[in-house]
Amino acid sequence: MSSGGSTSAALPDGRAVRAVALVSRVCVRRRFAVIGAWVVLVLALVTAAGVVGTPTDNDVSLPGTDAQLVRDLTASPGVPPTSGTVILVAEDGRLDDEVRSGALAEAEAALREAVHVTAVKPPSTRDGSLSEDGRTGWFTVGLDVRRAELTGDVARAVVDAARPAADAGLRVLPGGAFAQAVDGSGSTGDEYFGLLLAAVVLFLALGGVVGAVLPLLTSALSVLATLEVVGLAGNLTSMPAVAATLALMVGLGVGIDYSLFLLSRFRALTRSGLAPPEAIERAAADSGTAVVVAGVTVALALAGLVLTDVPLLRTLAWTCGIAVLFAVLAALTLLPALTSLAGRRLARGGTLHGRLTRRVGSGGRWARQADRVTRRPWLAGGSALVLLALLAAPATDLRLGQLDAGSSPTSTAVRQANDAVSAAFGPGAGTPLTVLGRLSTPVVDTGDPRPSRLVAAVRAQPGVASVGPATPSADGRVVTVALIPSTSGGDPATADLVHRLRALAVPGMTVHVGGGAAARADLADRVTDKLPLVIGVVLLMSVAVLLLAFRAPLLALKAALMDLISIGAAYGVLTAVFTRGWGVTWIGLSGPTPIPSFVPLMLFALLFGLSMDYEVFLLSDVRRRFRRTGDTVRSVREGLVGTGGVITAAAAIMVGVFLAFVPHDDPTIKMFGVGMAVAIVVDATVVRCLLVPATMAVLGDLTWWTPGRRRARAAEPIG
Repeated sequence: MSSGGSTSAALPDGRAVRAVALVSRVCVRRRFAVIGAWVVLVLALVTAAGVVGTPTDNDVSLPGTDAQLVRDLTASPGVPPTSGTVILVAEDGRLDDEVRSGALAEAEAALREAVHVTAVKPPSTRDGSLSEDGRTGWFTVGLDVRRAELTGDVARAVVDAARPAADAGLRVLPGGAFAQAVDGSGSTGDEYFGLLLAAVVLFLALGGVVGAVLPLLTSALSVLATLEVVGLAGNLTSMPAVAATLALMVGLGVGIDYSLFLLSRFRALTRSGLAPPEAIERAAADSGTAVVVAGVTVALALAGLVLTDVPLLRTLAWTCGIAVLFAVLAALTLLPALTSLAGRRLARGGTLHGRLTRRVGSGGRWARQADRVTRRPWLAGGSALVLLALLAAPATDLRLGQLDAGSSPTSTAVRQANDAVSAAFGPGAGTPLTVLGRLSTPVVDTGDPRPSRLVAAVRAQPGVASVGPATPSADGRVVTVALIPSTSGGDPATADLVHRLRALAVPGMTVHVGGGAAARADLADRVTDKLPLVIGVVLLMSVAVLLLAFRAPLLALKAALMDLISIGAAYGVLTAVFTRGWGVTWIGLSGPTPIPSFVPLMLFALLFGLSMDYEVFLLSDVRRRFRRTGDTVRSVREGLVGTGGVITAAAAIMVGVFLAFVPHDDPTIKMFGVGMAVAIVVDATVVRCLLVPATMAVLGDLTWWTPGRRRARAAEPIG
């Protein structure tokens, strides 16, 4: 490679730009060391994960809430670390009749002999684990493993131990933690479809097998490193299964996109006459700097979720942040090293790519689109706003709710268990509540009237199907009452019941409510309270990053506004599909499904950051051209022509990756897949190709206005 001085002299000013160029130069010169370091890192992480394991735990706490208080006060050291249920259903007759009682006894004995089993409780009317008609019940099985260590294989082995019951004609189903482990034990292979689509798009965009392989290999190594780090972190903190899936979605999307932007710039520079080594350094200085800005913006948007004080959202934020960090590092280090090995084979590209390039350069589709937008910016911008308003309109009906097992696809174990229990015990049987009374003075004898008053007050509430007896704690300062709601955990009426119970005034005690539905209601309340703060902070931080990158206040504010518009459209489609049920059966759900409270907030942070990617790459190209020409409208036109095809290809990849996760069994993953795919489609087409260039054309040179400077100075010519 030629000396770095001549190349650096042609680079745009800025320490960040020069730093990125220097990193790429070192990676090219030490390419085998860089590639080897990445391979060693990934192998080390995979080995460590294989040795210590990658546990997940969907039992997420929420400190400082009423439900968490109940959970802490009722925790007992004598309870097994993990327990699940083995559900039994008789098509006719009773489980405890003379014909089947022997089979149940054999199943109980077999369960006690199963690996990791420490305790077994058979179905019993007294314990509430046998229905009134006697046709449905369950074994409660305690294990000697932590919930995070319960695998699908262990859960299936326990359920298979109840084979004597199945041989007697009973339907045997995993329930509780066992059902969750069975559903979460296998890979759906969703990511492979996304990778296949990405490979096709990359082949078309970069014109050959080499161009398709490099981004996929770079992204694969960064994602693999991400997943192993997230998995290892499960040994230190509670790690929900959705965290790894969401990190995989984000890592694949941004990783391939960042590589595509860099390689596209590299191809353009080699076609202008630069040798591959110089083109790699220059591409890193141009598009690589944009990658850093985009990655920082995504990370800051995710960091805003820390303000929610919700452990689940904080975990999802930093796991996705790790995915973005690895994607940026791989694009700036591994990709230049791999590109230097490919050399002119990548620079030449294929015949198809050449034809596409010539079409664009000689007045192709993107040139015509740029002409239409810049010549009639008011019409283009107005049409875009109308379309976006129509997409966002359903969001006015956005209603947040609570997911329960009944929201899952009918093919899942948790849904089948929920349907069996709900049919026998009522819709609220799967989500019992615990009412806890904290007494000012302890209960000292059975004649104390306060426990019975609590039971009577609870039983008098509408929406209560059944109430158990009051149970004092060992020290007599706490009384608990178990109740079954008459509605399911996902029904808003159950959340209303939780709030009514907490408002009960029982003399001599304060009332608290716990249980799964109560915890989800607390989560919804906390997210709602923190929502304005999070949105405000994310907007301010993102605008600050863009100000540092472009030093143009109007440009930064416009970019933030554009992102809000595209997110609104995503919310509208999300509401139409999941709340109104438009086409919901096409994605594997049986009907309208509540949208959990944390999903819109998590989507906001993710989409705001990801949408900035395309804004940053478009604006970086437009600014580079403006520094050369000093003409904003011309720069917008040329920037749209130069980036339109690349942004569309990148968006197609990201949309394909996100849609590949829609068949996932978890309704939450389906929501993230649909919402993120829609937002990227809208952002990369309507917003970036219509609204953004139209707005910049209307603003003209005001786009680059900086306080204290009447006009942005032009920099030296660029390649």
